[in-house]
Amino acid sequence: MKKNTFVNRSLWALSLLGTSILYSGCDKFLDINPLYTQDSENYFQTPIDYERALTGAYDLLQGSFMSFWIGEIASDNAIAGGESVSDTEGLHEIDEMSHDAVNNELRLVFQWNYAGISRANYILEFKDNIDFSGKDQIIAQARFLRAFYYSELVKFFGDVPLIIDKRLGAKEVQSVSRTPKSEVYAQIEADLQYAADNLPWTASQKGRATKGAALSLLGKVQLYQNKFDASAATFNTVITEGPYALISDYTKLFTVANEGHTETVFDVEYTGAEGGGYGCLICLEGNAAPGFQGIRQYNGPVYGDGNSYNLPTQNLYDFFGANDLRRDASILNLDAFIAKQSNSGSIKYAKGGGGHTGFYNNKYIKKIGELGLPDNDLTSPVNYKAIRYADVLLMSAEANARANSADEGRSRSQLNLVRNRAGLPALNSSGTQLLEDIWNERRLELSGEGNRFFDLVRTGKAQNAINGFVPGKHELFPIPQVEIDLAGGKWQQNPNY
Repeated sequence: MKKNTFVNRSLWALSLLGTSILYSGCDKFLDINPLYTQDSENYFQTPIDYERALTGAYDLLQGSFMSFWIGEIASDNAIAGGESVSDTEGLHEIDEMSHDAVNNELRLVFQWNYAGISRANYILEFKDNIDFSGKDQIIAQARFLRAFYYSELVKFFGDVPLIIDKRLGAKEVQSVSRTPKSEVYAQIEADLQYAADNLPWTASQKGRATKGAALSLLGKVQLYQNKFDASAATFNTVITEGPYALISDYTKLFTVANEGHTETVFDVEYTGAEGGGYGCLICLEGNAAPGFQGIRQYNGPVYGDGNSYNLPTQNLYDFFGANDLRRDASILNLDAFIAKQSNSGSIKYAKGGGGHTGFYNNKYIKKIGELGLPDNDLTSPVNYKAIRYADVLLMSAEANARANSADEGRSRSQLNLVRNRAGLPALNSSGTQLLEDIWNERRLELSGEGNRFFDLVRTGKAQNAINGFVPGKHELFPIPQVEIDLAGGKWQQNPNY
């Protein structure tokens, strides 16, 4: 992420629920100068201490790539791909809906998000140590981050342990129970409202949370709880008061050269200026997704070689109309691309044993002009767009259409803003057809960005769209068994796992 590296491992001597393993092999967390002069209880003595701790809390956002991979691979949008079916086996299990409580990728989602929560909680535990100008915004950002991490956890796992404003030791973990998701959501909403009340619309430092980011995430979690009136009102504030607008050229949404455009609500910031290795993916400063999703053994123009993960399906490609400007910007049809090149006969690539569709995620893919330092499969500088304005418009359109005080005129207007940018004609639907049109538009506009599985689940469409989906089971992912064991076996597993 584009930030100062946060240091001092002793600050996170025991990350929540077994996540201390994250720091093995991550030397950037171990440097401390001078050595042994601070511990976690007396750390917060100056404003810079809070700033450094906040940087550490942002740091776990770089694991977002795993969440958005799963959000695509678990759906009808993508297959796992990769070198073989045993290469990152957990993703293949999720692809096939055969996953269980022993799944490394699901455990990483659990670990990384709780590690982020632990870091945010550490700041909030000591929020009253000293007073200084700007502290209110640091606290607000910490609460935004805690809400972000918890929103990921409850989306994946449902009821999860809710811990606020404190760290936990190993013995305490065994006394913590899973908290009903309604209570987790209540805390998420409280944190986001606090953040929105205390943050400006525009951040002074690129990549920091803003009022718009907090309100947009608040509207999203309200939508996920079917609080449609509240969600519509929240999004209305973002749309009418915020500084956001769709950019005219969809193809420039995801480029490094065009970062920070008016459609950016909240980006996860990455840099290609630091190398990395496979031993600690959460330690990377670059975005691992473009390299992992790149073309295997590719030798040709525009793109770099990669590992052929998270490959779009024929079903997704065919879902786009031929006149939709987003299709080729979102999905690379590799053979068609090669056929158009003047030197097509000399362009080579390989097919991975984990599956091949002929399509690649063109939003997050390694390109020759966007390479990071070695290993450049892991160090892309391309930011992950966690929240962008088109998503806000479509969520608002849905909330307005489903609200008790439904405003279908506003809903259609927001839907058609997104369609018009894609070169498509306006729609004039209403009722259930309007909702179907919004949901279809979400698939088209947001393909490859990690929303599809969760959209299918919350709208009740997963069973018909996803092969192997079992109702009453696959709406949630299983709590990792090792975390249940670390908690003394007291947590009940999600149904039917």
